Amino acid sequence: MTDQAHHASAAEAQAPEIPGKPTSASRTTLSHIMTHNDTNLLGTVHGGVIMKLVDDAAGAVAGRHSGGPAVTASMDEMAFLEPVRVGDLVHVKAQVNWTGRTSMEVGVRVLAERWNESAPPTQVGSAYLVFAAVDADGKPRRVPPVIPETEQDKRRYQEAQIRRTHRLARRRAIMELREKRAAEGFPD
Repeated sequence: MTDQAHHASAAEAQAPEIPGKPTSASRTTLSHIMTHNDTNLLGTVHGGVIMKLVDDAAGAVAGRHSGGPAVTASMDEMAFLEPVRVGDLVHVKAQVNWTGRTSMEVGVRVLAERWNESAPPTQVGSAYLVFAAVDADGKPRRVPPVIPETEQDKRRYQEAQIRRTHRLARRRAIMELREKRAAEGFPD
């Protein structure tokens, strides 16, 4: 271990524990009515518009939970379940599912309802995003642990740990394959 790495580890070990925050402390809902400006060539709302709303809501939750700036590190498992139409009122519900030292997984559900009807909203999408908390220099900073409150929050926390394990395993397998191919003389 280098002196610099040793000092960083020692400083981290001495850093005061950050108090945890309950899931409800940063949970949020972003609502938006869809217009003709949001449509794709098929006349339904463009998936990219929905993804932007998802990222906006998740970013707000990550910033609230971490107490400062947080950047999108990855988005995975974005599922579009039903088309969204012009005139739909879209509700994007987001919450922190899991936290690491400097990162957070935010789960998002997307619901839609007709703006002029009283029928209950329908789930039209879902996604999981990973955010990294950053300081003013863009360097990673620690985040408070999330404290699951309900049985549903506890289930989401456990599922998020599984997704994290899969993300890390996938990244490791890809890097190993690239290193192997590079060693065999194949360009990237």
